[in-house]
Amino acid sequence: MAHPRTAEAAGAPEETMTDNTFRYVLRLGDNALILSHRLSEWCGKGPALEEDMALANTALDLLGQARQWLTVAGEIEGADRDEDDLAYLRAPEQFTNLLLAERPNGNYADTLVRQFFFDAWHHLALQKLVSSSDERIAAIAQKAAKEVRYHLRRTSDLVVRLGDGTPTSRSMMQSAVDDLWPYTGEMFTADAIDAAAAESNIGFDPARLRADWLSYVQSVLDEATLRMPPAEAWMHKGGKQGRHTEALSYLLAEMQVLHRAHPGAAW
Repeated sequence: MAHPRTAEAAGAPEETMTDNTFRYVLRLGDNALILSHRLSEWCGKGPALEEDMALANTALDLLGQARQWLTVAGEIEGADRDEDDLAYLRAPEQFTNLLLAERPNGNYADTLVRQFFFDAWHHLALQKLVSSSDERIAAIAQKAAKEVRYHLRRTSDLVVRLGDGTPTSRSMMQSAVDDLWPYTGEMFTADAIDAAAAESNIGFDPARLRADWLSYVQSVLDEATLRMPPAEAWMHKGGKQGRHTEALSYLLAEMQVLHRAHPGAAW
């Protein structure tokens, strides 16, 4: 008969792997959820009707992806938390989204550049995840990749049009690139959860995306006549570990207020 401590130790790696997978999928869901809410804040306020609709549609795509990621995360966790629990009943420090996703909308140039930087990363990330050893992750990535391919094409085109547009639009786009650049490094910084996901083939090593991301972003910014900041510039980090800017607290206060005010309510 095995000693209790031996049996407990034998089960520990499996529990750790399950927890790492939960946290890994949660990050994917949080990125999509938080950025979706940011884009939804533009609804009815877009600079043109076509853009108003495009931003809303992108927000809906990301919300749909968030629902799928958070549903799977809840299943993996096994704590009877569904997508609504994970979206509406966590505190800011329990969210693990990239800091880039929570940045305030600012002006339209800020929103566009934020989305372009994220789309370029998201497109590469999903291409890796379609080969995930977890069939649920691979299936979500397969569907999401089709949507994100359009997102990236649209934002790339707009960056070029506005960067190579009027002196005013070019100046605003350059300012947005410079201001948001320090929030891009976190996308390629791995921690223990990323390492575990890559080792088990559930996920990927984010550092492996960096060269392709830089190359693509450089090509678009060059065409837009915009200057790309130094690749080795100082970068913010901590969002994936739950260390956020105060902007997330305000976002969650708005996003969660109805659910928290009427717990358990249903349409």
